[in-house]
Amino acid sequence: MTKLLSSETIFKGRIFDLRVDNIREGDLEYKREIVVHAGSAVIVPVFDDGTVALVRQYRHAADSYQLELPAGGIEPGETFGQAAARELEEEIGYRAGKIEKLTEFFVSPGFLTEKMYVFLATELTESTQNLDEDEIVEIVRIPLTEAIEMAHDGQIEDAKTIVGLMTANAKLGL
Repeated sequence: MTKLLSSETIFKGRIFDLRVDNIREGDLEYKREIVVHAGSAVIVPVFDDGTVALVRQYRHAADSYQLELPAGGIEPGETFGQAAARELEEEIGYRAGKIEKLTEFFVSPGFLTEKMYVFLATELTESTQNLDEDEIVEIVRIPLTEAIEMAHDGQIEDAKTIVGLMTANAKLGL
């Protein structure tokens, strides 16, 4: 049995908080630094022609431009499905006639509470893109099969995108 002995938030940020937990597991006591994140919605927007919309953006932590699925955090009072619909429209300027959950996963459960919820968005209709002030993205639309190949050969390195592409492909059977 594990028991949380104490927990202290040492940083409160806009996107995440950082806390230090003291834990007892059997006779062993130890500390863990935990990044606390409310979770994210990831969207796999697949068009009728079999293409998928990705966004290319600079990721400072990786010091590179990454090709990723649209995604974003949940806002207060939102479900993850609602967050997926909102992020789809904000990031690529499309609305989905159909959104269905594909999977969910912990990003890195050794130190991060964030869970990502992956949604397949289809029956897409054009709307208006509405990026956050700090978002600079290029929309890249390519065949889903090509995106899968790019994930396999290392051109796509982002884990949420790889998971999303693979689960959407399995669902759609393309």
